[in-house]
Amino acid sequence: MQKYAVNQQLIETLLAWVNSGEIAIPEIQRPFVWDSSKVRDLMDSLYQGYPIGYVIAWKNPNVRLKDGSLSDGKKILIDGQQRVTALTAAILGQYVVNKTYQRVKIKIAFHPIDEKFEVQNPAILKDKTWLPDISLAINGDLFEIADNYFDLNPEVDKKQVRNAFSNLMNIPKKQIGIIELAAELDIETVTEIFIRINSKGVVLSQADFAMSKIASNTEYNGNELRKAIDYFCHLAIAPEFYKHIVDNDKEFSQTEFFQKMQWLKTENEDLYDPDYNDLIRVAFTTQFNRGRLSDLVSLLSGRNFETRTYEDAIAEQSFTTLKIGVNNFINETNFKRFLMIIKSAGFISPKLIRSQNAINFAYIVYLKLKELGVNSVAIESYVRRWLVFSILTGRYSGSPESAFDFDIKQISQKPFDEYLKEKEEGELSDAFWNASLPQSLDTSVASSPYFHVFLASQVKANDRGFLSKDVLVSDLISLRGDIHHLFPKDYLKKNGLDRREYNQIANYVYMQSEINIKVGNKPPKVYFELIKNQMSNGNQQMSGLTSEQQLLENLKMNCVPIEIQHMSINDYNDFLNLRRKLMATKIKEYYHSYSTHEH
Repeated sequence: MQKYAVNQQLIETLLAWVNSGEIAIPEIQRPFVWDSSKVRDLMDSLYQGYPIGYVIAWKNPNVRLKDGSLSDGKKILIDGQQRVTALTAAILGQYVVNKTYQRVKIKIAFHPIDEKFEVQNPAILKDKTWLPDISLAINGDLFEIADNYFDLNPEVDKKQVRNAFSNLMNIPKKQIGIIELAAELDIETVTEIFIRINSKGVVLSQADFAMSKIASNTEYNGNELRKAIDYFCHLAIAPEFYKHIVDNDKEFSQTEFFQKMQWLKTENEDLYDPDYNDLIRVAFTTQFNRGRLSDLVSLLSGRNFETRTYEDAIAEQSFTTLKIGVNNFINETNFKRFLMIIKSAGFISPKLIRSQNAINFAYIVYLKLKELGVNSVAIESYVRRWLVFSILTGRYSGSPESAFDFDIKQISQKPFDEYLKEKEEGELSDAFWNASLPQSLDTSVASSPYFHVFLASQVKANDRGFLSKDVLVSDLISLRGDIHHLFPKDYLKKNGLDRREYNQIANYVYMQSEINIKVGNKPPKVYFELIKNQMSNGNQQMSGLTSEQQLLENLKMNCVPIEIQHMSINDYNDFLNLRRKLMATKIKEYYHSYSTHEH
């Protein structure tokens, strides 16, 4: 099967298609990111008759309408968006949306005597030998433009200037190559083709295709939905962007979607900042009970999976369903309740959440159970447990799509507690807690998900920092406190240990910097000796703790083995093994504190 057709089209034909919506520019790569000098160079290449490469379009399938007739699929531009946008800006004088989401015009000036192009600037506007904006010329009348120019510049060589103008006005008649990919191709193939042609290393995600399908649909307000997704994600990170939408996108600011995301303008919470990939994934999985975004792309095109044809009714239904999903996602109550649950599990800072997919699926669980009418107390317990379960087992780290697909199908078919119980019995057995988890804690990767769960368990338990009387681990985490070494790094280095050995996460603890400075590079048995001497003299220079009892409690909450008080370099490996077991036990108790059923 021929996967594509290659055609040469006149630039004016391509631009006419863009204007009529025959080609949809889906803003896949989002705003226009070229700087103006690149637009100038593109115009110069066209003027000189150089090729400007190919653009790639993917045809939408033909769709059967309700009256039985077939409607011809539009083309979606999947590569070449920046070039086509540059052409609409320079030749048609249209606005572009730039990196900071502002609508701007890019004006390119032309010097007919030197036959060169420049980005318009104040000096050019003062210099009458320049034509300040080529879009006015290209769309104007050659004689009129030439006459005006000769009035201002009577001494020029008229023949030469007329020639230059005539070449300039012929730019729309130059050709551009269009590679049109067949409608029958699946996303995987289109992605593969894109990657092979696009040497710039831009990778298209499934979410990009979903965004382009959404944006290119005019019948069901696809563009409004695309903006809702895009703007929500932007506002979540930059609340000040709110005013920008109100000022620059009057139309969108009148929509119901915009009403529903207004709450973000005063929101500074950065625990979960979803991007459009996350938002689409959650909205789709929750509403369609499927996990593969390529299915969403097919459904938005109207695919009937049984008959393998495309029907408008299915496209319409899919847009309606997706819209519900997006609305549920951006709903203030849902979003805030969900974050509250995550925080109550001890995950109080984005530093503690390394797996975006684990938190995405936790939100899916929240929205799904809410839709199924499960009571809110149970939902809280389930969401916390699922989040921690999926982080501990690395459930969504390999191929998240198939895991999402599998899990959502199970959740929509059987009671959630049954499914959770099944997973816990299979994957969180005694062997997991006693052998596999301590082994997983044998790592020097500070961003280890197991270490993050351990810290969340400390936050949840209101534990205090190592050797601190009052300062909580949660304060140290949220106020940019530091992680320090129980066996000082310098001491281990001097004894010939390398980075992988001294930076073991079992040697890490949250400790106030001022205490850490006093510990210095002394081995544990020396600094514990000091602490005890100070205590018996009623002097608390090194630590705020005043009694042996307080010291033992502090060691216990930080999972530091009491044997550490007599340890030096030869005991380091024993210490690590002891501490890993204590940490694993603490994580286990933390996990089971959320269980509603006994094991």
